[in-house]
Amino acid sequence: MKLINKKNKNYTQIFQLFTEEAWEKAKKKHHKNIATLFSGKKYEVFIQTDEDSIIYMIGLGKSTLQNFEIQQVAVKFSQTQKDKLQTAPTLILADFLNEKQFEEFIKGLLLGTYTYPFDRKHAFWNPQFEIHFENLSQKKLDAVLSKAEALANGQTACQEWLNKPANLKKPDILSSYLKNLAKKYDFKYTVFNRKKCEELGLGAYLSVNQGSAYDAAFTIIEYKTSVKNAKTFGLVGKCVLFDTGGISLKDHTNMHYMKSDMGGATAVIGTLIYAAEMKVPVNIIAVLPITDNAISEKAFLPSDVITAYNGKTIEVLNTDAEGRMILADGLSYLAKNYKTDFLIDLATLTGSSVRMFGDTCGAMFSNNEELKNRLIKTGDQTNQRVWNLPLWDIWKDDIQSDVADLKNISMKPIGDCIIAAKFLEQFTENHPKWAHLDIAGVAFGSTGYAKEKAATGYGVQLLADLIENYQ
Repeated sequence: MKLINKKNKNYTQIFQLFTEEAWEKAKKKHHKNIATLFSGKKYEVFIQTDEDSIIYMIGLGKSTLQNFEIQQVAVKFSQTQKDKLQTAPTLILADFLNEKQFEEFIKGLLLGTYTYPFDRKHAFWNPQFEIHFENLSQKKLDAVLSKAEALANGQTACQEWLNKPANLKKPDILSSYLKNLAKKYDFKYTVFNRKKCEELGLGAYLSVNQGSAYDAAFTIIEYKTSVKNAKTFGLVGKCVLFDTGGISLKDHTNMHYMKSDMGGATAVIGTLIYAAEMKVPVNIIAVLPITDNAISEKAFLPSDVITAYNGKTIEVLNTDAEGRMILADGLSYLAKNYKTDFLIDLATLTGSSVRMFGDTCGAMFSNNEELKNRLIKTGDQTNQRVWNLPLWDIWKDDIQSDVADLKNISMKPIGDCIIAAKFLEQFTENHPKWAHLDIAGVAFGSTGYAKEKAATGYGVQLLADLIENYQ
């Protein structure tokens, strides 16, 4: 795709955008039959053709629409019209769009091209496809395209890895990808195998990995800016490539969806790609504790007592609460070995958060009001929303153990997403600006490109916007 600040005399393809209010004013200029078939409502598309051109009239809905709604419209347009679109100079008519709104539209066009497996054969990825838009200077159009492509590259990578079937994302396959990614973007890449993890004392992570047929891959990826005194973000992404539940076996009915249990890690990977391509002036230290949660003669057992990296002992009551185990070591390792301004972990962690919020938002927990409010604001702007839940100390009472410092679940059938957050708080090493995002309900679900549940790309836009504007 190219964005060009010019207008030819003739176009074979035109995208004309209307709000409902704009259509009310414009419909008198069109044939009266069109007014009965198109109203400018959100997601409406009316195709008008003649001998020389094809016009796609695209409805945006009310003029009070938010920027992310423009992206939503463009995503759906891209998904539903992909087989009809020509690789030809295309004029966009939408005088009311400002730079940010136009950027959201272009992002949506690119994001809407995603299907699994992703091959970029869509017209919008063809370098011969041109969009002509006179309202912005060429410099601004270049900036819009760079940002849209960087976001699309990050989010599609996130979706691609989450959608892969289990046999195509074994630890060695993902590690090879990350190693090549580090080479491409000049990240510092470090990985600890099982022997090294034992030497370091990453016991909580190893307890989950010990049942695996694959070696440990506790991974650290560092993105560094040349800007002095830049903020440093510590990101920890849950990376369970497939979750059987271990000895505490999950129900078989929907177990095939457990290929999605690395949604926190894929959001972090997508964010790293965006930051590198946009050269965002921040530093990022990302920890991805890569493993599967398998059943074998070596798998950890309910009643095991594990010593975590920070020395705290954990009584394992349920091996299906494995995410908090690997995150515990990820958080404490990052907090103890790196100085970060912000510490954020993301995880497809609990069914509790799904039952509470469904696919409307992620559950958020934070010990810092400023970070909490910024995440809420960023979530509202990107439509990758979060909602704050409490970290009251009363919840810590439910994870006190008779034989260890902590137990990994509460025996009460309530508030497990809060219990999990309270458990993780014990491994942040008192970091003053920490947030935990439980994204189990929003990372994998209904999408416009798949018949069944699939990756939504949740987390990439949230984190990308956060790091870009929180400096």
